[in-house]
Amino acid sequence: MALNSYLTLGHSGLRVSPFCLGTMTFGEDLGWGSSVATSNGLMDRFIERGGNFLDTANQYTRGHSEKIIGDHLGKAPGKRHRVVIATKFFSNLFPEDPNGGGTGRKSLMAACDESLRRLQTDYIDLYWMHLYDANTPIEETMRALDDLVRVGKVRYIGFSDTPAWKVAQAQLLAQFKGWSPLIALQIEYSLLERTVEGELTPMARELGLGITPWSPLKGGVLSGKYTRQNAGKVKSDRGMWVEGNLSEKAYAIVEVLQRVAQELNSTVARVALAWVQGRPGVASTLIGARTLEQLDDNLGALDLTLTPRQVAALDEVSQPVLNFPAGLLPNAPMIMHPGLTVNGITAPPFSMAPPSDRERW
Repeated sequence: MALNSYLTLGHSGLRVSPFCLGTMTFGEDLGWGSSVATSNGLMDRFIERGGNFLDTANQYTRGHSEKIIGDHLGKAPGKRHRVVIATKFFSNLFPEDPNGGGTGRKSLMAACDESLRRLQTDYIDLYWMHLYDANTPIEETMRALDDLVRVGKVRYIGFSDTPAWKVAQAQLLAQFKGWSPLIALQIEYSLLERTVEGELTPMARELGLGITPWSPLKGGVLSGKYTRQNAGKVKSDRGMWVEGNLSEKAYAIVEVLQRVAQELNSTVARVALAWVQGRPGVASTLIGARTLEQLDDNLGALDLTLTPRQVAALDEVSQPVLNFPAGLLPNAPMIMHPGLTVNGITAPPFSMAPPSDRERW
């Protein structure tokens, strides 16, 4: 798959590249990001290679990420209109203002105008709700988002990091009211974070939401930099974000990734990214990079085709423990139609099944 092999995002006509350039590292304001010049170079390289999907948020480097994008693309209409710019609302950049964050109408409308100013654009292609706000009725948020779409400030909407039941409520409400529907769901998804497979990914596929995974390398844990052999010797500038995830399971996954990477003459990071991009329902995976070399290496994942055996090995070593009833549901065919094949799946016999002649007590 090439970076310019575009696909439609969820149940929409929005065409996006299979990888999305995450821009959380744009700006050195927090002490560990990319300089403005490097950030501009990353955008140029990504676009030159065929990528058209950029993801940011109002809070990334305290708004500087959006401004870097705006300074570079906003003044070049040809580039801006070719690129799909996604940003997020929720975070409070004005700590003294109780309405400076969240998903209420007042906060949401102000955040949108502020992002438009920093991005130097008339519209946001995809506007994400960054997190679920338990203090705001979802009807208020969805109606406000619909208003932004109707006046042309926003083209499409999506949710990030929100419980499946709340996403489903919002989507069905939009369908019932005739408001703009959600087209995408941004969630953490990697070989080390697969619990989303219990509720979130099945829900997204059922309701027409394209899945855009973030942290597919678990903050660098699955980059190949950290192994069982160098445990405790390699430090990360992200501190506990990485160190807290260097578990026995993580090392076991890395070892399988190393084996597959060797078989494919590739890298651990590329294999981990290829696995995520190949998951059911995944549309465009967010990749982050602080250097052009990192970006080029990550983009190489699109050249990989994992064999069924390799996928099975990665699936097995990363098998998650899912919340009830996810673990129970695979047994349903055995109870519904024991010994029969339905939709290509053959259910094993079940000794407690009722007699074939349908006798009743």
